[in-house]
Amino acid sequence: MDDSEALGNSNPSDRAKAKKQKVVVIMGPTGSGKSKLAIDLASHFPVEAINADSMQVYRGLDVLTNKVPLSDQKRVPHHLLGTVSPNVEFTAKEFRDSAIPLINEISARNCLPVIVGGTNYFIQALVSPFLLDESFEAMDETCMDNLSGTTPLDKSFIPEKNSSNNNYDLLKDIDPVAANRMHPNNNRKISQYLSLYARTGVLPSKIFQGKAAEKWGQVGNSRYDCCFVCVDASLPVLDRYVEQRVDCMMDAGLLNEVYDIYDQNADYSRGLRQAIGVREFEPLLKTPVIEEICKRERELTKDSRREKGDKVSNYDLRELLKLSSDMKSITLMEEAIEKVKVNTRRLVRRQKRMVNRLQKLFDWTIHYVDSTDSLSSKSDDIWTGQVVDPAVKIVRSFLGNNESLSSTSVTSNSSGVKILQRDLWTQYTCKACGDRVLRGIHEWEQHKQGRGHRKRIASLKNKSQALCLVEQ
Repeated sequence: MDDSEALGNSNPSDRAKAKKQKVVVIMGPTGSGKSKLAIDLASHFPVEAINADSMQVYRGLDVLTNKVPLSDQKRVPHHLLGTVSPNVEFTAKEFRDSAIPLINEISARNCLPVIVGGTNYFIQALVSPFLLDESFEAMDETCMDNLSGTTPLDKSFIPEKNSSNNNYDLLKDIDPVAANRMHPNNNRKISQYLSLYARTGVLPSKIFQGKAAEKWGQVGNSRYDCCFVCVDASLPVLDRYVEQRVDCMMDAGLLNEVYDIYDQNADYSRGLRQAIGVREFEPLLKTPVIEEICKRERELTKDSRREKGDKVSNYDLRELLKLSSDMKSITLMEEAIEKVKVNTRRLVRRQKRMVNRLQKLFDWTIHYVDSTDSLSSKSDDIWTGQVVDPAVKIVRSFLGNNESLSSTSVTSNSSGVKILQRDLWTQYTCKACGDRVLRGIHEWEQHKQGRGHRKRIASLKNKSQALCLVEQ
């Protein structure tokens, strides 16, 4: 029996699945080795990489964002890497709209599209039929058509610029259920919710709680036949690695890069300036000694055309700062470096939690490869044996339609609970942890299992105080 006959005897859902383009997704926390694995897979498959890191898509800050240098790409085509203007906001919707035609082109060349990145909501934008959280404009029209009970259009609900408090109060007035779902300071998402209502008259909570939300996030409803590979490592090893990487970035000219884009009047909530490692250096860059150093160096190079804001790549700003006698600025620099390390460690934990959430909440089947030993030993042999070889087997089985390893096979949900019934909306407040707000039962259960929460509960028990109180 040939392939066409086999497809003819299969049920409609199998035929629909078989028609989907195959895509490999490499995910995982920062520093785990995602980009390296994608390049190494090219030794076994005709790979083209599509970057799904929300900061690496921008031009500039190549050191800070840890872009793979051209010399290390080993002639593997890389897409959406350093191609977007650093001053614009590149949303998940825009990533999706850019990645879809790239996937079509790569597949047409009989190559394997490999999505690489730690920005998981970018990956969700490809997997889900619409973006539940990031941008309502990304929703399919069919999802909008399924909504009922919408409110009349009212342009008076257009969000105000630079007025997060007023916008949040406005959202609470028109849709308290949606307002309850987010932090009051999340102005970007609040503005998105208000803009949706102003444009369509649709209450955001109607989208989240209506028919359109039932299939959101489910891998079985994906545009593509996806194989998810997560490169992971133990937290202690990742912590040490990312700290060492920050030190290496400083050696490679990180401070110069940040100075080059520094503008105290710029919007640091948009574009490339959101990257970890930019805002942390702002107190240092505001000091007069920095401009004095750069001015002096420009004069020494006898380049009178260089003005404030011109690139300083001809000299090492960090070393010149160390040679200065301004101990305050040196202290600010060391504090900024430590903040970058702390915030990067926090990012690692958020990324790990998000991958776990995708797997547990949305039934994604994710194959894990462990890079712990290779990061610790820096051994190429260990990397090949423990990361590359297992990943090659996973991808080869996926391409061979081996259902036991195909990541698009949906993990069964023993409870049989639909997403709509999984409590994505209830807001929980943990009194023991300083009134920390958790949204949804999944986040709440994860929080209760966390080491920090358990230590605080133990402390409260020892002091004969109340256990963690929950307000809903």
